[in-house]
Amino acid sequence: MKEENLKNKFVNATKWSTVTEIAAKLVSPVTNMILVRIISPEAFGVVATVTMIMSFADMFTDAGFQKYLVQHEFEDENEKYKNANVAFWTNFGISIFLWLISIVFREQIAVSVGNPGLGNVIAIACVQLLLTSFSSIQMALYRRDFDFKTLFLVRMVAVCIPFAVTIPLALLGLSYWSLIIGTIVMQFSNAIILTIKSKWKPHLFYKIEILKEMLSFSIWSLVEAISIWFTAWADVFIMGTALSQYYLGIYKTSTTMVNALMSLITASIVPVLFSALSRLQDDDEKFKNMYLNTQRLVSVFVFPLGIGIYLYSDLATRIMLGSKWSEASGVIGVWALTSAITIVLSHFNSEVYRAKGKPKLSFLSQVLHLVVLVPVCIVSSKYGFWPLVYSRAWIRMEGILVGLIIMKVGIGFPVREIFKNVMPTAISAIAMGGLGYLLQQISKGILWSFVSIIICSLFYFGVLYLFPSMRRKMNGIVKKIDKRLFKGKYISE
Repeated sequence: MKEENLKNKFVNATKWSTVTEIAAKLVSPVTNMILVRIISPEAFGVVATVTMIMSFADMFTDAGFQKYLVQHEFEDENEKYKNANVAFWTNFGISIFLWLISIVFREQIAVSVGNPGLGNVIAIACVQLLLTSFSSIQMALYRRDFDFKTLFLVRMVAVCIPFAVTIPLALLGLSYWSLIIGTIVMQFSNAIILTIKSKWKPHLFYKIEILKEMLSFSIWSLVEAISIWFTAWADVFIMGTALSQYYLGIYKTSTTMVNALMSLITASIVPVLFSALSRLQDDDEKFKNMYLNTQRLVSVFVFPLGIGIYLYSDLATRIMLGSKWSEASGVIGVWALTSAITIVLSHFNSEVYRAKGKPKLSFLSQVLHLVVLVPVCIVSSKYGFWPLVYSRAWIRMEGILVGLIIMKVGIGFPVREIFKNVMPTAISAIAMGGLGYLLQQISKGILWSFVSIIICSLFYFGVLYLFPSMRRKMNGIVKKIDKRLFKGKYISE
């Protein structure tokens, strides 16, 4: 009964999380498509630098407490809320301290990241630290309870803010300030809505003993987050210091757009997956099945999406960024292809480590990747923009290898099943890629590109249907849909 209840919660949460992410990811590219036609690549380069600093400071304001509140098993609601209070006041105190640091040392920080003169921009942007400290704990409690319906409301308000704030300010010529102010307003709305709707409200309670217990888990979760931050932003830091803001803007905007498309699929699943795996952490078989089922579902869409964007990167660039960003085509293509492989084979590893209460493994994985990533980026940056872009994209394969070894040795996860699990989707996507390449030789016109994309999509699912395991799964989905439609028709009659 408990397992069935968890399954129902997972399905319902995934539904709301999926609706949220689809709506957000449909709106966000539209706003970006408008903004990139108003704001220069240099301005996006400035914002990338500010975002890098903000994201680093924001890790400390959360201190890993979000994941602790989701993963930990509490005796009752009272104990959970006491932990939430301790986490909130700790976050709030750290955020005030870091904001003051960003104000006092703003110019030194700006110089260190290769952007002298941006000190005031960094200090003002860091006001977000105070706002996120108000929303992070409530968000963790919602995720723990699988209440993604409320998070849907919060996200919908947030995605509308660029239309009301960012775009009008950009049209007025505020350049990167429009992006920064829009983000601050978005964080403010999140904090207000989550605080008002949350069952838990901050009150004056603090206990050092609870903090010590939380830190025993959260310290390693924080260390893991820092290592992930270095992995995600090392290339931006190196590019910002070695190359111009123009190339940084081209690079970061391109990778961000690809990540936004990919996260249309992954972002709706990851938060729910972590919550579900955390509840199944003591049952290895059900834990494994939950992981594999999720991985296969994601691979069905991510593999063809990555290969498709790689093949049609010029068309994707023209649609998403416009003619002024033609140099972004090469970045978008290679990043999409390597992202598809990375997402399917290693994206969920961190969720496994944390759900099992072993964030140290994630830290180890990131460190082993960083010792290769950083030297490669430093050396390749000396040869120019494109060597750095391609080196950064393909070095992710080393990270996949490291992750799979740790999954096998540290968790005891059957790695062979990971590859076997996605073999049908991988083969189908590769076959689709071959067909797409041949179709492109016929014509390079835009109309034919759209026609060939449709042909490739039909071909992909046709090949996928040839695999018995996928055929059973697809037939099962069709039967469920037919059953629900029939049931609805019967009731209405």
